[in-house]
Amino acid sequence: MVKRMNDFLAGLPMTIVAGAFLLLDLIPHLTGEFGERMEVWDFLPFDPAWVTIIISGLPLLYLAVWRMIYNRGISKISSALLICIAMFSAIAIGDLFAAGEVAFIMAIGALLEEATTNRAKKGLKELINLAPVTGRRLSDGREEIIPAGEIRKGDILRVLPGEKIPVDGQIISGETTVDQSVMTGESLPVDKNEGDAVFSGTLNCFGAVDMEATKVGEDSSLQKLIHMVQEAENKQAPMQRIADKCASYLVPVALLIAIGAYIGTGNIVTAVTVLVVFCPCALVLATPTAVMAAIGQAAKHGVIIKSGEALEKMGKVDTIAFDKTGTLTYGRLEVSDILTFDTDVSREELLFLAASAESKSEHPLGKAIVEYARGKGIMLSEAKSFKMTAGRGICAEIEGRRLYLGSEKFLAEYGVFADGAVQSALERFRMQGKASVLISDEERCIGVLALSDVLRPDVKDMAERLADMRTWTLLLTGDSKKAADYFAEQAGISEVRAELLPEEKVKNIEKLQEEGHKVCMIGDGVNDAPALKTADVSVAMGSMGSDIAVDAAEVALMSDNISQIPYLKWLSNTTVNTIKVSITLSMCINFAAILLSLMEVLNPTTGALVHNAGSCLVVLIAALLYDRKYR
Repeated sequence: MVKRMNDFLAGLPMTIVAGAFLLLDLIPHLTGEFGERMEVWDFLPFDPAWVTIIISGLPLLYLAVWRMIYNRGISKISSALLICIAMFSAIAIGDLFAAGEVAFIMAIGALLEEATTNRAKKGLKELINLAPVTGRRLSDGREEIIPAGEIRKGDILRVLPGEKIPVDGQIISGETTVDQSVMTGESLPVDKNEGDAVFSGTLNCFGAVDMEATKVGEDSSLQKLIHMVQEAENKQAPMQRIADKCASYLVPVALLIAIGAYIGTGNIVTAVTVLVVFCPCALVLATPTAVMAAIGQAAKHGVIIKSGEALEKMGKVDTIAFDKTGTLTYGRLEVSDILTFDTDVSREELLFLAASAESKSEHPLGKAIVEYARGKGIMLSEAKSFKMTAGRGICAEIEGRRLYLGSEKFLAEYGVFADGAVQSALERFRMQGKASVLISDEERCIGVLALSDVLRPDVKDMAERLADMRTWTLLLTGDSKKAADYFAEQAGISEVRAELLPEEKVKNIEKLQEEGHKVCMIGDGVNDAPALKTADVSVAMGSMGSDIAVDAAEVALMSDNISQIPYLKWLSNTTVNTIKVSITLSMCINFAAILLSLMEVLNPTTGALVHNAGSCLVVLIAALLYDRKYR
């Protein structure tokens, strides 16, 4: 009940009401003799400032008491405690405006900070929704659909084309191709045969298979992924206010100076004035206002920043880890090489034959070949006598010519064997991490098409700029070592760690953190979510990336412009410097106000106004950050 009432009073609507009543109380001070309250509001049964004190002061008092009870050690002393002391002291001498003003400024600071640190929580829910709900269990020759939670280790399951694999297991019959990017981030679907392992939550593209369940329930790969995100989320500590970090010495110093002022002058008003001007309201405003300005500027550049803590930490980052597929690359397959082994067949004709044969294929490689050919303006012929062997290849008749497209093993089944030139080409493409599709007629192999993910054009420049900023770059990917090495070399990435499952990415980041590195993780897929949560700062590709990755990250690149990473570091450093300047100036104003208070030039009301001027200066300095130019 108390918590709900506190949250209600601290909300934006009630804070606006508090500000309106504080303004009502300020008007007589400005229209009458300075510092004296004219009885303009005599028709009211109470002083308007009381409304502000109740609305903004009670949540402050609740926070101060809660921290004194539950916080440990010196952290019991907080900025909220100092504000409460000043507020009650001002009330004790009858200066209600000063009491309401310090409470209201703190309420504004709390709202600003909450606006910059609230983070979306729907990503974990969407990750949980990826878990398959049902599975097809084979029992006594019958096929029955059961809830995924009822599947037990050793059960025999059937997975049809287009269905998600319900649990981890091993294929015992059938062949297919599985899209397991959810778990590994691999850009290419993986062909699966008898004896191969499959993961929960991955998609069976085509080809019905029977599998034996090996890991079920909480032991399945997808459930472990969910738990890793939950654990990493719980490890995230909220950003501490700078004022609270300083409170351990602000409170004792303020009290000592106030007591000294009372002893020296014998005037309780002077002591209260010292407490009012000593309040760290400008400190409380310095961080959230600068952060909000920086977040606004970043939004203009297509960078969405969810927390002030991410901005602060980004400047300290010395290691940036990248996922490959969808991050450094576009995450789509494209024909990269067309190689013909028959002098009578040109590259254009080879592409025409391959695309025509694949026109009825549902395989991702086949679709990519067809899309590429049509993009080149090639008119395709109808594929006749089309036959597809799931996960291995196709055969079709194009303009009376029988063609076979697939792997080396598939062609061998039809009596077509790869010679030395073909073997050499396949090995070269493997070293580059490319997928190869062999094309043959009934006698010989006539050519090969290689397909690869496409590297973003600005990646190399970005890596060079990060190197100039003394930032080490690292590739963490589920792709094969050869593919990862090839792309890292093209991108200028310093180091490669490949063939990683989600938990292995997390372990790599944790190891770097244990070695003293501040790590930023940049990714786009569901499989990146645990690593994003574990890293000191996390950045997701917002346009192409999964909703789960975007929600798990603290920063999202909405235009997928990877070159914004150096800009993000610059913005972080600039924001931190702005906060430091704001704090320094506000402390100078407070110091001057303390001296004027001790000289009895200021009273609690005028002290509150000077104190408020310092807070306004902080807001103005932060506003200038919004239009700061990046060079």
